[in-house]
Amino acid sequence: MLLVYTPKISPRVNYVFKHICTRLLGLKVSFTTKIEEFITHDSLKMSYAKQQLGNEFFIKSHDFLFEQGLSDVDINIHDWGDTKCFFYVGDKSSMPFDIFSASFYLLSRYEEYLPHVKDSYGRFTAKESLAYRHNFLHQPVVDIWACKFKEALQIHFPNFKFSSRKYNITPIIDVPSAYNYKLKGLMRSIGGCISDVSRFRLRSLYLRFAVLFGFKHDPYDTYKYLINRQKNSKFKFLFFFLIGDFSTYDKGINPNKKKFVSLIKHVGDYCSVGLKVSFLAIDDEIILKKEKTKMEEILNTNLRATRQSFSKLNLPETYRNLITLEVQEDYTMGYVNEIGFRAGSCSSFLFYDLDYEVQTPLKIVPYHVMDYALLKHKSLLDKKKVLLEMIQEIKKVGGDFVPVFHNYTFADDLRWEGFKELFSLILNSADET
Repeated sequence: MLLVYTPKISPRVNYVFKHICTRLLGLKVSFTTKIEEFITHDSLKMSYAKQQLGNEFFIKSHDFLFEQGLSDVDINIHDWGDTKCFFYVGDKSSMPFDIFSASFYLLSRYEEYLPHVKDSYGRFTAKESLAYRHNFLHQPVVDIWACKFKEALQIHFPNFKFSSRKYNITPIIDVPSAYNYKLKGLMRSIGGCISDVSRFRLRSLYLRFAVLFGFKHDPYDTYKYLINRQKNSKFKFLFFFLIGDFSTYDKGINPNKKKFVSLIKHVGDYCSVGLKVSFLAIDDEIILKKEKTKMEEILNTNLRATRQSFSKLNLPETYRNLITLEVQEDYTMGYVNEIGFRAGSCSSFLFYDLDYEVQTPLKIVPYHVMDYALLKHKSLLDKKKVLLEMIQEIKKVGGDFVPVFHNYTFADDLRWEGFKELFSLILNSADET
């Protein structure tokens, strides 16, 4: 157990030390404000304060973890070996940066509470982030800092044996619409035909009729392929089905259709299933509760995980609604159009509510690449290169790689050519050294 001396045990201190020490390094941690207790402790210990007590392992604290609410925080980014960091505290500290304050800033998504420009969907974009502007979005810096902390502790306590983490993969399959043509209903099918004709999409019109009359397979129906991949993978796939009402943003299948319900149940026999929260439910707890209840009726079990439509998050309201409805995990923390680490981490963490200054039970599982972000790389070789670079970054820290693909990504569509190979590359990456 690591004993931490600090003059004040604030909620922020408690949260971030337990995340880094316990969740990332497997090291139990406790705190004391009493110097006498600290001195008599005969195992791992460190001080986190403005001044060092003696010659103990010491990290000089920044004021940030002892503050409350939001304020204008002065952030100066510095190079640190092969990475970057901020909240510089000087050479008299065992580490030159207060990694606990810096980690809290990123994990709490402090910058997303501050004024920023949103995109057309009302989302916080990568270009607004500190990590993008200072070119460290591609690194899981919180995990890297934790490893540096572990190395520094190991030097100070050479006889102590730390546990190690193992690289893991959590493949996400996002299903905004289970089928392209099937189960859409008479009026939507007629509307689709009219749209195809008016836009001279004759191939789409042909496919629509071929699918509806049973001559061809619906292009979005890639479930047999995915279930077969699941059977041969040691990593559990997690599907998110949209069951919300038809709207301007969401154009899924009516969840009252028996064949759609049967599909969800069938996928659930092999893979994990969560709820893709509709766009209108993101800010409406009543609609969200309705969708959650419906999904639980289909799955015949409590809903564990959600993903928000269009990867939209309104902090803290989105997460508070999930907590109120006792959802355990959310998989929305990431960028649709950029590859990287939105919260600076490739590890799950608990949501910290900055308004109330309290740790919540909601587990945030950040994703690191979505299929759409790979489309900006024209060649398959470039797509593979950027994926392999990300995988190597995560492997270095023994993190969890969370890629997001869609059911239609695996269709025979020229736009998604080569994506089955990319999916295989990810699944096979755990077997490589």
